[in-house]
This record gives sequence, C-alpha cells and structure tokens, in this order.
Amino acid sequence: MVDHVTSRWGVWVLISLRSNDLRFHELRESVQGVSEKMLARTLRALVRDELVRRAVEPTTPPQVTYGLTEFGRDVGEPLVDLFDRITRRLPPRTAGQVCGPERLVPRPAGVRPWRPAG
Repeated sequence: MVDHVTSRWGVWVLISLRSNDLRFHELRESVQGVSEKMLARTLRALVRDELVRRAVEPTTPPQVTYGLTEFGRDVGEPLVDLFDRITRRLPPRTAGQVCGPERLVPRPAGVRPWRPAG
C-alpha cells in the first residue's frame, strides 16, 4: 500500500481528488503527463487499497467517478499539506513557468501543459 501512495502517479491522483470526485478523463487532464494505461493501473491499485472509491452509474455508456474514501482523505491530507507548503515557498512564476497538475496550478493561456521529468 505504501508503494501505491508514494508512487509518482499515486501522489498526484490523491492530491487531484482532494476537493471533489472526478471522472477518468478529468483525472487524466488533471494529472498531466500520465498515460491512460498508467492512470488506470494507479487507480486500480488505490481502489484495491481502499484509498479511492470507484462509483459506476448505470447509464449508457456507464459513467465512472472516482473519489477519496475516508481512509484516502486521512492518508492524502499530509501529502496535500506538503504540496501546499512547497508551492507557497516557491518563487513567483512567470507565464512560462507552470508546475503541478493544471487543475491545481491554473495554466495561463498559450502555455504548454506541465510534464513530469523522467
């Protein structure tokens, strides 16, 4: 379980879900740079560890929404706090400097999305 929470994408998923539930494509847009395959794998692991809940609406096509469980909120809270502390200490950004998922740090018009190194 610790591996999933501290994984490169697991951290971003938990931070992205901190304020509201999101559908798969919304998460993919929020966590810039993650492939569909890796996001699906990360979500499966977090659901299996009961950090994230998966809700399926019986529509055509099915609407799947992901959100944090109570346990996921407890585990994710220190990560969000750490993220907030780090971003508060960063120097002010210029229009060309954006870090983190675009949902967390709004991207100015015309600036390319953030991509994690590696």
